[in-house]
Amino acid sequence: MEQGYYLIDTNSVIDYLGKKLPEKGMKFLNNIIDDVPNLSIITQIEVLSFTTSRENYEILLSFVNDVTIFNLTKEIVDITVGIRMKFKTKLPDAIIAATS
Repeated sequence: MEQGYYLIDTNSVIDYLGKKLPEKGMKFLNNIIDDVPNLSIITQIEVLSFTTSRENYEILLSFVNDVTIFNLTKEIVDITVGIRMKFKTKLPDAIIAATS
């Protein structure tokens, strides 16, 4: 697998941790997860608010604590504004796109 940086989306995190991805997808994400995965601050918020179960929350929190979180910066905000103006994208998706 080629080395690179990947920003993992919320649905990918949830499906990976829930073992709901196809085998090929699980293998691909295993390689990324074995390295240090990257999440947007928005993905962190979405992932941690995904469940109401305390046990599942602890699993998600443990995962989030082991990744690199990209916080909002002025550059990300500026890019987000441009994405929203051009494509009328929902704010969370625009922030994730701008972060990547």
